[in-house]
Amino acid sequence: MFWLIASTIVAAGMATAMIFVRLRAAKRPASVKKIILPPLFMSTGALMFVFPVFRVEWTQVLEALVVGALFSVFLIRTSKLEVREGDIYLKPSKAFIFILFGLLVLRIVLKLVIGQTVSFGETSGMFFLLAFGMILTWRLAMLKQYLRLEKTLDTKKNLARRV
Repeated sequence: MFWLIASTIVAAGMATAMIFVRLRAAKRPASVKKIILPPLFMSTGALMFVFPVFRVEWTQVLEALVVGALFSVFLIRTSKLEVREGDIYLKPSKAFIFILFGLLVLRIVLKLVIGQTVSFGETSGMFFLLAFGMILTWRLAMLKQYLRLEKTLDTKKNLARRV
């Protein structure tokens, strides 16, 4: 029970930190590096699977990644990039905060339900994969949107040089 409460508190702290990171990100121009680094840094958490207690079956891996990708749809829909002053910025969304906390509550409920039949270690592994699938899918969608905007910016700059 202690681990369940502790992991829930950590998840809530991470969600709160994400909100502040997102608010700060809207004040600075986006870049490919800023988009791809978070899932890259998070991928180091996969080292947890070195320990047998966290290992899950391949079907559970697939389930967790698919659910994470489905959850990412909410983040993708509220993460829009825009061009301002010749740079690409993340457009702030008021809905993002509510969606992030909504996903947190949903994850906690799922964790409580799944935790009844699956060991704590396996549940932890599955929810790491769920979060990774969610962040990876979200960031790939942002990267695609960023590259598309960057291409239009480059085209406009080239046209302006010719005139």
